[in-house]
Amino acid sequence: MEINAYLSFAGNCEEALAFYTHALGAKVTFMMRYKEAPERHGPPEMSEKIMHASFEIGSTRLMASDSPPDCVSRPAGFCLSIGLKDPDEAAHLFTALAVGGEVQMALQKTFWARAFGMARDKFGIPWMVNCE
Repeated sequence: MEINAYLSFAGNCEEALAFYTHALGAKVTFMMRYKEAPERHGPPEMSEKIMHASFEIGSTRLMASDSPPDCVSRPAGFCLSIGLKDPDEAAHLFTALAVGGEVQMALQKTFWARAFGMARDKFGIPWMVNCE
């Protein structure tokens, strides 16, 4: 069994994938627009939007898509957690994720980690960066 996070965006999935590619070194492995589906899905204004995408960050596969505006809500009740061994790399990734977003807990030394921080990126996705 494998469990993967599936991220829903309000029309800016392609921009988010470009951001994660730049900020985290993500690699997009698949991307399909609504207009490319064998059967019509979604309203006509969604034709250029992303129907489904898969991408990898490190050894983790995530999935994402654009959802119709009335089907997207601010993510809550979870965080995507990045585990690292190098505090400098943790600082670099945390800073990149926080650009245009909101820092909820600055990256800092804690009793469990050499560096830990929490931020919500500019797309509303919550992240934790943990360097044990």
